[in-house]
Amino acid sequence: MIKIRFLKIQFDTEIEAYEIPAFRGAVIAKAGNEHIIFHNHLNDREFLYGYPVIQYKRIGKNPAIICIDYGVEEIHHLFNNTNMEIVIGQRPVSLVVKNLQMQQYNLQVWEKHFEYRLYNWLALNQENYEKYQALKDELSQTIFLENILKANIISFAKGVKWDVDKEISLRIDELIKAKIVPYKQQKLLAFDIRFRSNVFLPDFVGLGKGVSLGFGTVSQIKNR
Repeated sequence: MIKIRFLKIQFDTEIEAYEIPAFRGAVIAKAGNEHIIFHNHLNDREFLYGYPVIQYKRIGKNPAIICIDYGVEEIHHLFNNTNMEIVIGQRPVSLVVKNLQMQQYNLQVWEKHFEYRLYNWLALNQENYEKYQALKDELSQTIFLENILKANIISFAKGVKWDVDKEISLRIDELIKAKIVPYKQQKLLAFDIRFRSNVFLPDFVGLGKGVSLGFGTVSQIKNR
């Protein structure tokens, strides 16, 4: 088990989903390109590989930033600015905080299961996409995706230095939607799914590819 900090900052303006990359770029510019955790680029050609601890989202219609673990310390580089005006595309926007929530979570493998929705999950790279398409039946494809999702959770755990010491149980209950989405000059297959796991995951944490751009966002289904 490990305890992590989780900061959600939601801003009082509206953006479209396709504007998340522009929002990210504007925040990086405002915070300063020298602060690598905001963008994970060492230089024009090299990346800081690892789980992004600062993630850019659209929550409702509002732009938001999720800071995980040591990403919480880094966000002060943004708020050190007295002028919080940014430009998204051609549109000037003032970053006024609408909602700020700081929480701590215990990450562990439980005896019970939690139910989640996962939106715009980029599960497949080119190699995995070909393997997925070659599978002949829906059950085989679901099992294939379950193994990828389990690996995504382990990648998240490694990113926050959580050593998972128990077996992760996971099942995809429903493939709600599969759609083609634009991602960095590519067209990729994204899934909306409902799944359950014995791992607790905070709301709005990202899993899979493109999490810094709002892909693969988790939402827990609360029991009524």
